[in-house]
Amino acid sequence: IKGYVWTNIVSDKIKKQSELLNTIGYKTESDLLKGYILNMLFMDCNNREGHAAKVYFNALFGMTFTRTADCPENAALNYGYSILLSAFAREIVASGYITQLGLFHDNMFNELNLACDLMEPFRILVDRQVYKMNLQEFGKEEKIELVDILNHSVYIDGNQEYVSKAIRIYSKSIFDALNENDVSQIRFYKNEL
Repeated sequence: IKGYVWTNIVSDKIKKQSELLNTIGYKTESDLLKGYILNMLFMDCNNREGHAAKVYFNALFGMTFTRTADCPENAALNYGYSILLSAFAREIVASGYITQLGLFHDNMFNELNLACDLMEPFRILVDRQVYKMNLQEFGKEEKIELVDILNHSVYIDGNQEYVSKAIRIYSKSIFDALNENDVSQIRFYKNEL
């Protein structure tokens, strides 16, 4: 069941990446990501997530962009992801689960493997915000803007909710799916109904 849950999580992440690219006018790249979802194997053993990331980030930030570059965009992405990571870690612990035991992530030096797994579809919220910011520098005001992502609204399970509450609903649905051996329990958020 862990494998099926992980496959669903990665598929939803790529779907959301595709939707963002389509929204900002990168239809060709968006369609390419849709194809990656269709070709994904169990547990993403053919690394569609990695291929999608290259296309996705190059479309968002330019063909020379890499996630290892020392630039304002990466500083902002890393900061925003850390906000999400801590929110997910809090929900995991509050639900009585262990953050070290992941579905896919299994680095023995990472105490937040499960949070890294669960946050994947939510990364796009940070990506979208960083794209909109058109950064020249990354400072205090930009950090405040990224922290505020938790107060943005998304739709989940038929209701409009703050991202912070959507994280709780989604995390619980993942635990339900794992406990009941039923991936249909998973509740992914949407940006609109």
